[in-house]
Amino acid sequence: MRQTFDESTDPSFGPRHVPLIRQAMAEQGLDGFLVPHEDEHQNEYLPEANDRLAWATGFTGSAGAAVIFKDKAAIFVDGRYTLQVRDQVDQALFEIRDLVDGGVPAYLEAAAAKGQAIGYDPRLHSPDALDKLKSAAEKAGAALKPVEANPLDLAWGAARPAQPQAPVVPHPLEYAGEESAAKRSRVGADLARKTAEAAVVTAPSSIAWLFNVRGGDVIRSPLPLGQAILNADGSARLFLDPAKVSGELRAWLGNEVRLETPDDLPAALAELKGKRVLVDPAQSSAWYFEALRAAGAEVVRGEDPCALPRACKNATEIEGTRRAHARDGVALTRFLHWLATDAQQSLPDEVEVVSRLEAFREETGALKDLSFDTIAGAAANGAIVHYRPTARLNKRTEAGSLLLVDSGAQYLDGTTDVTRTVAIGEPSAEMAERFTLVLKGNLALARVRFPAGTTGSALDALARAPLWAHGLDYDHGTGHGVGVYLGVHEGPQRISKVPNTVALKPGMIVSNEPGYYKEGAYGIRIENLQVVTEAAPIAGGERPMLGFETLTLAPIDRRLIVADLLTAEERAQLDAYHARVLAVIGPKAPADVAAWLEEACAPI
Repeated sequence: MRQTFDESTDPSFGPRHVPLIRQAMAEQGLDGFLVPHEDEHQNEYLPEANDRLAWATGFTGSAGAAVIFKDKAAIFVDGRYTLQVRDQVDQALFEIRDLVDGGVPAYLEAAAAKGQAIGYDPRLHSPDALDKLKSAAEKAGAALKPVEANPLDLAWGAARPAQPQAPVVPHPLEYAGEESAAKRSRVGADLARKTAEAAVVTAPSSIAWLFNVRGGDVIRSPLPLGQAILNADGSARLFLDPAKVSGELRAWLGNEVRLETPDDLPAALAELKGKRVLVDPAQSSAWYFEALRAAGAEVVRGEDPCALPRACKNATEIEGTRRAHARDGVALTRFLHWLATDAQQSLPDEVEVVSRLEAFREETGALKDLSFDTIAGAAANGAIVHYRPTARLNKRTEAGSLLLVDSGAQYLDGTTDVTRTVAIGEPSAEMAERFTLVLKGNLALARVRFPAGTTGSALDALARAPLWAHGLDYDHGTGHGVGVYLGVHEGPQRISKVPNTVALKPGMIVSNEPGYYKEGAYGIRIENLQVVTEAAPIAGGERPMLGFETLTLAPIDRRLIVADLLTAEERAQLDAYHARVLAVIGPKAPADVAAWLEEACAPI
């Protein structure tokens, strides 16, 4: 098994570890300390050695923060984790607060006292986030103080795991679709147009994309931890732990890429004195900005120059992603067949559900890893948006309930992410009605046509409107970007209520995942990945339009669909999708699965 069902933390982490952190704080003259979830690379999913928030609090979600004072502490999570945090964190020690509504700045403004020194590690905070935190502390009469030695790391001490050292390997052109030299030249030319002479690149996904390499330092993502300096002429310096570097990699990178170690980075930044250097204030930590200013470089704040070109997949990447989804669709359909037949009688628990799905994917012979730990929420656990089964929480499926399974895979040619909600036994009328409302939102977002320049934020309401009409909603975004054998979550595009200024462009892959969650009862989510395409001309239209091609290929549980709630257009759309699933997956599936699939994909 790639996925384990052990718990890496428990609520005792806070009571055991916070006193050690406070002792280290006191030794540095600190009254408080900021603990972000992000690490030195602003990762969402973290190597064990960098999961500081989990060690301090017990919380293992992919977004959050904590503030630890001498006499109080608070933890901040978003709407995905409101149930999980209560299970994982000692609420007698940590006050639970909303990460989005006011978040840490609002808490600092209210909780900090005049004259207090609140420490922060400049390697872990982006300048944009830090500016807001500094302003809030100043309003309270307190001050943020950078630390050389992180008191949490000092408290963790020898028990802290070692930094990962997975080999960095070439990612062949047959999957990448463009030589690294061409990418570096293209991005370097863009830097020159912005009158920047160099850029500091710190996002692992950007490094992997720019140099056509992959690694294994980040859980469930083939990412290498490192840094790079890209010059406007396309030459580059790449900083990697020597333990990750092979002769093959050196030959792959070529003469225009100078391989160095992370210890060489401070001196390399100092050599940028007098140059205009682009750094992303949302992706790179404040430490880089301070080091460049100290060196006498002119810092240009701008988006990671690799982010947008990485998001706009080339033809090779898109075709590879189609192949990956077809391959994954066979494994997923075999799994859904099992759920619709044997599992209806055996009522498996969540651990068996996860294990079965992983086994079907392994049998493809192409699985490199999961793209994240599979979410399998039976009945009430389905209402926990990012729930992960463990031996302690493991729940058996129940007749008359729902099972929500959100999963994905990493293949050399593509990354998948798909959610299906399945009825176990006979669903209630309420379950079917709300499933159909979620389905209507998914269909609306899949068929929309929109002009160039439209952002995901402008489309988000389409997926929510059927739920809103019934006084319902969900507390997570509707869509995130997805890489190609990279991270399952990537920007800069997204589909969300949260304002986003990045227009959707051809080649971008996004998820389409509206949901509904009834605490203590069940959860519903339907997720497909889709790629932005140029849409066919609309008769009488005056502007060229964009649209989406759905990439995910797996049936949607017809037992949960209230046909009378669907319009004629929605029925035709769903029938066309199921016909496509049957045409692509049916010939590749075992005979018994193909026969079931024909029924599962029958017209509504």
